[in-house]
Amino acid sequence: MFYTAGIDVGADSIKTALFGFDDDGSGERLLGTGISKIRRRQLLDVVADAYRELLAPHKLQHRDIAYLATTGEGELIDYRRGHFYSMTAHARGAIFLLPEARAVVDAGALHGKAMLIDERSKVLGHRMTSQCASGSGQFLENIARYLGVPLEDVGELSKKAEKPELVSGICAVLAETDVINMVSRGIATSDILKGIHLSMARRLVNLLRMVRASGDVLVTGGLAKNSGFIAAMQELADGDKRLQVRMLTRELSINAGAIGAALWAGYRHLRLAEGSGVLAKAS
Repeated sequence: MFYTAGIDVGADSIKTALFGFDDDGSGERLLGTGISKIRRRQLLDVVADAYRELLAPHKLQHRDIAYLATTGEGELIDYRRGHFYSMTAHARGAIFLLPEARAVVDAGALHGKAMLIDERSKVLGHRMTSQCASGSGQFLENIARYLGVPLEDVGELSKKAEKPELVSGICAVLAETDVINMVSRGIATSDILKGIHLSMARRLVNLLRMVRASGDVLVTGGLAKNSGFIAAMQELADGDKRLQVRMLTRELSINAGAIGAALWAGYRHLRLAEGSGVLAKAS
């Protein structure tokens, strides 16, 4: 048996995943996952702690890991063996979590992506949001803090909205100004949050339409834990005759990138082992 690990370095948090494989690469088993907020700590210290916490329950150390792969900003980790593009990792993780998925929305702290994929997790097409932060998880976190709502309550509260108030979709500064004005006008918090979710969701639904997505779509990234955001995406998709999609999430959707990196690590480890065997026989 051999072990692989994946580390997804995001703008807001570090996600990890640990897999065990039979020696021939079969029988892949997800042994553990983790999420660690970066906050104001040194990035590499957070990574080291998250990696150690991932391995500790299984009494493993770094030397026991056959292949450590990273994604996101993981190229900063000098003890990794390999690095995979974010879309490649999220696509592979999505297929592991939801084999029926044929599109992925990676809704992270700073950016959003829509990817069209096949059953092998090959990325067939993709689109990304612009640099503007008003469609990001970090923007939503800032708004929740301003409204005094715990981030974990934002999704369910937004689903109680009766008259959602849309915010500007142009930039974060204008959107935040809209929210301040809404509060001064006495707009219900649930209506404000629903409007924000709809504004954010519209961008990503547009991307799904651009990649011609259909069928099951898995939402990954931090916003995958936000039920109100998922509901807003589905509402907008249902209102678009050009889209026939079902927006889904899974408990480990936020770890999809790390899961995908760890799975690709298993594949690469086996290919390298095969190559070494061929070279040994030739010599």
